[in-house]
Amino acid sequence: MTGPEGFAEHGGPDDDRELRIPPPRASVEDSGLPLPDAADPGEPAPVPLELSHDVLKSLLGAWALAACSAAETAAVEEHLGDCGGCADEARRLREAVGLLHQPESLDLDPALRTRVLESCLTRRPPRIPVPEWAAPYDAETARLDALLQDFGDAEWHAPVRLRWFEAGAATSRRTTVAGVIAHLLSVDGLVAVALGLDDPLAEAVGDAGRAAAGPAARTEAFWRASHFPPTRSVRTPWREQSHRLVRTVSFTGGGAGGLEVPYGGFGLPLRDAMLDRAFECWVHAEDIAEAVDYPYEPPAPRHLHRMIDLAARMLPAALAERRRAGLAVTARPPRLAPAGEPGRSLRLEIEGAAGGEWLIPLDSPGAVGSAEFEVAHVALDGVEFCRLAAGHVPPEEAAAGQVGDREAIRDVLFAAAGLSRM
Repeated sequence: MTGPEGFAEHGGPDDDRELRIPPPRASVEDSGLPLPDAADPGEPAPVPLELSHDVLKSLLGAWALAACSAAETAAVEEHLGDCGGCADEARRLREAVGLLHQPESLDLDPALRTRVLESCLTRRPPRIPVPEWAAPYDAETARLDALLQDFGDAEWHAPVRLRWFEAGAATSRRTTVAGVIAHLLSVDGLVAVALGLDDPLAEAVGDAGRAAAGPAARTEAFWRASHFPPTRSVRTPWREQSHRLVRTVSFTGGGAGGLEVPYGGFGLPLRDAMLDRAFECWVHAEDIAEAVDYPYEPPAPRHLHRMIDLAARMLPAALAERRRAGLAVTARPPRLAPAGEPGRSLRLEIEGAAGGEWLIPLDSPGAVGSAEFEVAHVALDGVEFCRLAAGHVPPEEAAAGQVGDREAIRDVLFAAAGLSRM
């Protein structure tokens, strides 16, 4: 020992041995690399497996489907960087997997309910079938109910403008989606009362409201009696009433089809009233779908044909009403055809799957349409004609083809628009 520190003992300046002092560690900050997150060290990267070329090639399909383990994935991807043949095969497999996953709409096919019901009925016919003339109402209320199913508060309060044609001019009324369903509930109640069912306006508006038998008056009475604007709660009574109507006409075996349903200033047989309600349900469903920016398809062609037929059968009376009101161009027909006799006629041709031809007597509601006395011919698309009858299309813009007496054509088109109401 030569000093208190023992320096000579471990080697000093005179010692031939090399002094070994470890170099300082390189700082992470000096390296320019990001500092690891002390709170989240992360998972260690998987160590690639040592696999042969054949085994790795056999894993390419599972790798393309993302079905490999982490270690297998690491081994395959490391191999793809070195093997051009496997890299090309992996690219082709990934492209093929992409073709297996076509983007699909989350919306249900509008025809799904019809197909399911038809399949069920072919296996086991219903013990109590829905009358054929009530089937359009059953289908349209079900379609509208399906549209309403997922509506939130914002959709129920979305503004809707009801449109119709009155006194020769377009008319509209502003309401909400809930207000439209309240309108359908009120007017469907006319059919319910005719069948002996409860009137949905009984508690809401009392005797005074029930006395207002017209569709518009009943709706206004219902809206006025509501302490607050209608909300989603109106869906349940509307849906239950529609189910009761279908059940009731089904249990009668269709025998009540000729029962008269009062509409205020006029009446309709129950068969036609159910078609009218189906037509209005579809029209207002389109109004609602437009308000919430959602696509909505027309009714099935067989149902749409029945609705068109109803409108065509109502045109002679609508023409007579226009003449009585002084709105018709031909205020006095050149020859008043006796009831049951042929008279001047317009051929209404409806194009499309729901189409057909109707001869509309022009001079008397009791006259018979006749090809021999045809003076005009009008051609329209089926959906376009229905929108005209709903007051959603101006009469001047409706007809796709017109031949013959222009005044008769104008009267018929305006009479078709006059079939609309709130």
